[in-house]
Order: sequence, then C-alpha cells, then structure tokens
Amino acid sequence: MQALILAGGEGTRLRPLTSTIPKPVVPLANRPHMAFMIDWLKRYGVDDVVLSCGFMAEGVRRVLGEGEGLGVRIRYVEEPTPLGTGGALRFAGELLDERFLMLNGDVLTDIDLSAELAQHERTGARATIALIEVEDPSAYGLVTLGDDRTVTEFLEKPSADEVATNLINAGVYVLEHSILDEMAPPGANISIERDVFPSLVDRGLYGFVAEGYWLDIGTPERYLQATFDILEGNVETELGARLEDARRTLVDGASVDGRVVAPALVGEHSTIARGAIVGGRVALGREVSVAAGAHVESSVVLDGASIGPGAHVSSSIIAPGVSIGGHCHIDGGVVLGEGVTLGANNVLTAGARLSPQVRLPDGAIKF
Repeated sequence: MQALILAGGEGTRLRPLTSTIPKPVVPLANRPHMAFMIDWLKRYGVDDVVLSCGFMAEGVRRVLGEGEGLGVRIRYVEEPTPLGTGGALRFAGELLDERFLMLNGDVLTDIDLSAELAQHERTGARATIALIEVEDPSAYGLVTLGDDRTVTEFLEKPSADEVATNLINAGVYVLEHSILDEMAPPGANISIERDVFPSLVDRGLYGFVAEGYWLDIGTPERYLQATFDILEGNVETELGARLEDARRTLVDGASVDGRVVAPALVGEHSTIARGAIVGGRVALGREVSVAAGAHVESSVVLDGASIGPGAHVSSSIIAPGVSIGGHCHIDGGVVLGEGVTLGANNVLTAGARLSPQVRLPDGAIKF
C-alpha cells in the first residue's frame, strides 16, 4: 500500500522550535514525529511513502533518509513554491498508484485504516475522508453525511446556530488516482479541501467515521499534549507499549542520582543530579543535564539542553542546546528556541517565546 504524506508546511505556529527543526521531524518523545506516523501506516500494510516537502526539505531528508531505519521506502517530492494541499497532490501524481492514502503530515493518530479502506472498497468510492468527532466543532470545518455515508456538505467554521454535526476532517484520505484527471495541471495552487472535495459531492465522495486517537500537533499546547499522550499510552504506539512494560518510565543509558516520576522518558547520556526531580509527564532528549535541586515537570527538553541548579521548568518546550541558569523559573507554555542561553534568576511565563541563540544575562527578565 502507498501513502502520500503532505509535509511541506513551515510550522509557523510552533516557532521558534521549527525555526531550526523541520516540522515533519520535530521530536515527539525523542523520535521524529514522522516516525510515529510511519509506524502507524506500517501496521496497515503501507510500505511505500511519498513525502511532499517544501520548507527545509533537505533537513527532512537528513533525518529520515530513504526510509532504511523505518522499514519503508521513502521518496521525496519537493514543491518549488507552496502549492496547497491539492496542488501538492497533483504535483506528486506521477509517483502515485491507482489507489493510495493521502495524509496531512501534522497529525498523531491511531485510527483504524483497515476499516476506512474496507468502506472505500465496499462503497466503490472515488475518495473517502476519515472524519473524527470533536467536543467543540466551532473552530473547525465540519462535514455532514447522508445515511449512506456520502458527503453532503462542507461547513467552514460555522456559527453556533449552523452546527449540525461534530464531525471534522481528520486529514486521512483514501483516493483513486482518477480524481487527478479532473484537477488543474501540475504547478497550480489548489486546496483539496476547498476545491477538489466539494466538486466530488454526489460523485463518489464518502466519509468514514473513525474512532480512536487523533490530534493535530501544530501548536505548542497540542505538541505537549501529544507528547504526554504518548507517555501515558493514550495513543497506540510502539514506544507507549515499551513504556507500559517499564511502568511508564524509561531511563536507558542515563545517569540518574535524583528522582524520576512516571510517566517520563530520559534519553541516553542524560544526567539527573542528586536532589533533582524529573516528571511526571516529561521527555528529556539525549545528553540533557538537570542540576541539583532543579525540577522539570510536564515539559519537553530536547537534546543537549541543560537545566541549572534550583531551576524550575513546567509546561514548556526547551529546544536543543538551550542553557537555563540556576534558579530560573520557566512555566506556562514557554518555548525556547535552539541555543538560547538564560542567565540565573530569570522568570519566563505566559507563553513567552525566545528566538534561537538569544542570550539573557542574570536576572534580565521577570515576565
């Protein structure tokens, strides 16, 4: 089975993390996000992945290669300019099979693809859209279905009195190659959601109501939530299974003299000093150092970062190579870009973001 994954976005909502790390390979629980997506696809027989890239494409290639370490073949299509979701599909057309999956590349999910494929086959659909129920549908585009699962209407961020369903587009499609014949030629900027799918209403477009876990990881809040859900086993992943066997704490290859509170993941060659506390709901990358008396909770700290003595980091994202000085207080959705250096006794809260390589002296900010 073949899958086309759209991974060309710049990840602007995740900056400054994505200022230096391509969005498709931003680490989730110490693995590139795309690795989790490919693991999920492999469970349903996908062995051929076409990755549609644009921004920082070479960085994606360096991390994922040709798929050797992931058990699939990966081929790359690089858009010369952003072409939209439909334009990316059309641009990749020559590499695509008669039937293939198409997926948005910023989603963490474990929905049952075999059931979606079975419905697609049973109905003779030209396109099948996976739909997921959400509690608050007001911020999403909604999809309404007929009794036979045909798509009848698309509603883009409707007002409260227009909400007649809580089903949203999950960005997971089964497509027949024939739909490309009706699209503009390669190089055109097209939206599959706004241009292609509406034209297929009453012409072979179906919705599949999916069950399971689904999350768009495109904001700092949802990136953290996705990490926590992997650690806690709320989404089905191979890493989650390993964590369950290890009572939700993995510290292989790390030096731990302090305390680690489940769920937690500590990368190789990291050090946690005596009197330090890491957890719960923490992912530390490789070669992270947490000094004596420091406390890290509900956060992601990526490779090579250091947390100084007595510092407190909570509900925040710390990019690679960040240095946090002693007795700093970091909480409330803070995102520190790669290589940021904070002197001692700084306070950052309320979603503050510092661009890569910013340096603050001791006590410079009490945000």
